[in-house]
Amino acid sequence: MEEEKPQNPVMHAGNTAVITGGASGIGLALARKCAGYGMNVVICDNNVQNLKAATESVKGKGKVEGVEIDVSKIEDYEKLKGIVEKDFGGKISLLALNAGIGLRGSWSDAAYFQKIMSINLFGVINGLSTLLPLHLSYDLSHSSPTSSVHLLIPGWTFTGLSGNDPTGEKKEKPAGAWTSEQVVEYLEEKMEEGRFYVVCPDNDVSEEMDKKRMLWGALDLVKGRPPLTRWREDYEMEAENWMKQDKIWEVMQNF
Repeated sequence: MEEEKPQNPVMHAGNTAVITGGASGIGLALARKCAGYGMNVVICDNNVQNLKAATESVKGKGKVEGVEIDVSKIEDYEKLKGIVEKDFGGKISLLALNAGIGLRGSWSDAAYFQKIMSINLFGVINGLSTLLPLHLSYDLSHSSPTSSVHLLIPGWTFTGLSGNDPTGEKKEKPAGAWTSEQVVEYLEEKMEEGRFYVVCPDNDVSEEMDKKRMLWGALDLVKGRPPLTRWREDYEMEAENWMKQDKIWEVMQNF
């Protein structure tokens, strides 16, 4: 199997990638990308069936290992740390804290919020506190200048969170959504550019429109407007006309 040539030195053959939520969606696409570069890949997931299938399907010259973990549990991360130290020399070149869930709940459902936060927030915090000595990109830029930190914010991506259950019936991807593979390609490109915020577009929302929406949201605070005015009927026409401006620099001139 001929290895691909990585754009980023992090993805060189022989390096080790650890990916949570790696048995499906964006995590699995990233695992395949890393394996294609000859990296060792540690795929972490709490779904045993998906984890087994992913570990068997990800192919490359490096070692591929599946680890069952619940990212909300610090003791599971300690177990993962021990595996990395024992089997991979204790060195992680790429750490992707990607695991997440989507649920429906209400303000009166405390268990809903606890579940979401324990995985989507503390799943990241637990990983950082266990696997990295320093947490912030600012700290790392000084203590380890060869390290880079990136925050991936996907657009509409056809994954299990948006209806593409990897264990269920195969569904056709909506025209407006990106595939997980497209998101990973975009992430790699922005990593090479040194971007921290990787705000990913999709087939419905362009990079330009994403920037306009973020600027409009920030202006709610700056101008003292109510929150989330883009969705309020009394601001609908103003927001719509503002978004129609062609170039982002034209939008910024209207601050």
